[in-house]
Amino acid sequence: MLSYRHAFHAGNHADVLKHLVLVQLNRYLGQKDKPFWVIDTHAGAGLYALDTGYATQLKEFDSGIGKLWARKDLPPALAEYVALVRAVNPDGALRFYPGSPWLALHTMRPQDRLRLFELHGSDSRILQDNFKHELGSDHARRVTIAVADGFAALKALLPPAPRRALVLIDPSYEMRDDYQHVIAALKDGLARFATGTYAVWYPQLAKPEARQLPEKLKRLPVKSWLNVSLTVRVPGSDGFGMHGSGMFIINPPWTLHETLAEIMPWLVPVLGQDAGAGFVLEQETP
Repeated sequence: MLSYRHAFHAGNHADVLKHLVLVQLNRYLGQKDKPFWVIDTHAGAGLYALDTGYATQLKEFDSGIGKLWARKDLPPALAEYVALVRAVNPDGALRFYPGSPWLALHTMRPQDRLRLFELHGSDSRILQDNFKHELGSDHARRVTIAVADGFAALKALLPPAPRRALVLIDPSYEMRDDYQHVIAALKDGLARFATGTYAVWYPQLAKPEARQLPEKLKRLPVKSWLNVSLTVRVPGSDGFGMHGSGMFIINPPWTLHETLAEIMPWLVPVLGQDAGAGFVLEQETP
């Protein structure tokens, strides 16, 4: 886990799906006056350069945010997400990509709070620097950053003081134990804070743990969930590589399914790479 750097993959198709959903969840929580928290268990560096460093090696952003950058026909929710990415690229060229912490901050209000955890020493330092630059003296009041295991940290934070929160869980899944940790963290979190919104990102991979995770998530003792996945290509014959990803949301906003039902059919031909492209959108309601 400590060797993983999200900068290699910043702005790819998985980020598009994850961050589209994150923006929608935050906007919904912000409709009520009462403050809320966003807890990001695997925050990364927060902001990524696309024209230098790690991102230039794989250039995965070309097949993700790059496909949306010049489009003039984006559905409203996608247009809002892309506008947030444009905010860190004021000259109009796609040179930077904002991670989940940055997008969360910029879809929250002054009374809301952001709790970030990142175990990788280098990324956690970059994350701290990014927020100091972004918020200045307001940094410590609005955002708390800890070099810690986000799975373990949840136990001390739940339930949150305002009794309203979004918990984003998106480990790298490079370690096989991550799949077990996700389920364990959710079971413990739901026991402490059953009414919270939990958003779990997961990769589509050939390995059994990845294929089984969505079904395990559906069996959790919750009344409502939404599962959305975007497949961009046929799985590789060698069994390697990520051919898609998904977001599983516990206690989702009632509006989210309708929003995604509009976006996903539009997104598949834009981000799809071959005839294997497609999507799944399903939900369980009380």
